[in-house]
Amino acid sequence: MAKPLEGRVALVTGASRGIGEYVSRALAEAGAKVAVAARTEEVSDPRLPGTIHTVAQAIRDAGGQAMGVRMDVRDGDSIAEGVKKVVDEWGKIDILVNNAAILVPGTIESVQDRHLDLIWQVDLRGPLLLMKHVVPMMKAAGQGHIINVSSRAGVFPGPGPYQEVRGGGAFYGMVKAGLERFSQALAMELQGDNISVNVLSPDGRIKTPGNIWAQNDRENPNLDFEEAWEMGKGVAWICQQGVEFTGQIRFDKELCAEKGL
Repeated sequence: MAKPLEGRVALVTGASRGIGEYVSRALAEAGAKVAVAARTEEVSDPRLPGTIHTVAQAIRDAGGQAMGVRMDVRDGDSIAEGVKKVVDEWGKIDILVNNAAILVPGTIESVQDRHLDLIWQVDLRGPLLLMKHVVPMMKAAGQGHIINVSSRAGVFPGPGPYQEVRGGGAFYGMVKAGLERFSQALAMELQGDNISVNVLSPDGRIKTPGNIWAQNDRENPNLDFEEAWEMGKGVAWICQQGVEFTGQIRFDKELCAEKGL
């Protein structure tokens, strides 16, 4: 029996571990060919196990189709080369999941200038460039799904005064709010082209390798990470919907509960 995403080609960024790994595995289980994209080809930090090749191999071992694609989303040339590699191998990209992201520390007074550049390049500029590359081929194919991974940090806290003052996360929230705003604008633009653009976020913190990296002991790392299957199932479900499901900003647990995933 044919699988629901059979014949589709997906590119997932930040896919060497964590949320990107589970999204890649869920898409492959649904029948898509998956390009597992990230920078990591060899493990250099014991707190960050997993590479694009180990994830791709796990998918193939489970009967799916996948390949590792080295991609640094800060680098426009790397993005272009990675996209070309996928298209040369599989002819198209009709599912794009922008998952790669980083969180930088500090307040407006203490943040380093280079960290401001880094979070903008990885969390917002990279997804924009990837969308710029794939939208023309999605239009030519007459269909496509773009899913941008965001966070509750992107939800506006609303007007003050505030009863609870929480530090940190302001820069991450800033770029995620920008990504959500652009996603809905692009969804409006592309609706007539049968291309949906949606946002899916974890409902709360998922203790992935990247999420707990700063608190993890390099010499004696905690490798008891949380799985992210609800993000994976949510992405796979969205990719099976028509273009009428577009411009949505949803959370994984809520979506999975609502749809019985």
